[in-house]
Amino acid sequence: MRSPPLDLPVDELAGVVRREWRLGVGGLDYFPEGGGAYHWVTQATDGRLWFVTCDDLDTKPWLGTDRDAVFAGLLAAYGAAIGLRTAGADFVVAPAPTRSGEPTVRVDDRHALAVFPLVAGDPGRWGQAMAPDDRLRLLRLLVELHRSEPTLAAALPRRGLEVPGRQSLDTTLQSLDRPWDGGPLSEACRHLLAGHAEDIAGRLATLDRLASALDGRGSETVITHGEPHPGNLIRTHDGFALVDWDTVAAARPERDLWMLDDSTSEARAAYQHLSGRALDPLALDAHGLLWALTDVAAFTVRLRSPHQQNSDTEHALSVLRRTLRGQEPSPYG
Repeated sequence: MRSPPLDLPVDELAGVVRREWRLGVGGLDYFPEGGGAYHWVTQATDGRLWFVTCDDLDTKPWLGTDRDAVFAGLLAAYGAAIGLRTAGADFVVAPAPTRSGEPTVRVDDRHALAVFPLVAGDPGRWGQAMAPDDRLRLLRLLVELHRSEPTLAAALPRRGLEVPGRQSLDTTLQSLDRPWDGGPLSEACRHLLAGHAEDIAGRLATLDRLASALDGRGSETVITHGEPHPGNLIRTHDGFALVDWDTVAAARPERDLWMLDDSTSEARAAYQHLSGRALDPLALDAHGLLWALTDVAAFTVRLRSPHQQNSDTEHALSVLRRTLRGQEPSPYG
């Protein structure tokens, strides 16, 4: 999140880090990046730097439909990241286990805390172009991930082409003729959606058709990250490190690869050469469409619900506007 939380006392969070992770940390310095979680950087008494993440359980519908289910999904996702790292996937930035071995702990009904080693390097950003050599390095990284031991996926959900929050979005599209009073940006969101309601419905129908067509084709399921875009990559002296593993799931490899697809055959051919798997162009298109509709659903829920006007909600409205107008840049420019 770009704006710090108003209802999470930082001193109490630092106390949880000291108690649950037995780290001698002082204060927490807010790190204004990302969405769906709050972040801080802290230094322990031994000099090590740590990245503290507080996940908002109300902003992760892909993990469950209520806070308890989302927390259970978060435990599984972060646990899988630890398993991947332990199995030798050094590019995985996994959370440090607590003193009881858990990857995350709940600090209240709505929030969960996790602690990660701070990775030294240069972070990327959404829409950042990638040189051909770096694209090949990333492809190799994803091939390694997709070749991970299948048993590691046992506790992970199987992700298809379902839009998280689809039912809420469908309901919302039927209530655009009445004012929204959730917060200062609710009406702007409603008017924006009203102008694009027919297009959204068309995109949802297209996704349904693609999902139906792909159901009959079959596909190998692999462990996927779900969001391997530049904003989740850190360039280190050893190569790329991949962060934000709350979206890890078993799925078609196209769930990861659509982000690197540039409408040419190069990325597809390179992945097939490295992995031995052929990518399905229809599945690549479907996952790209799914990403856009997931953003539409998530930002709509956020802006229709009670909220304050700050850098996060303004960013949500801006991305929603660009997405509906077809102006949002592709992940890698």
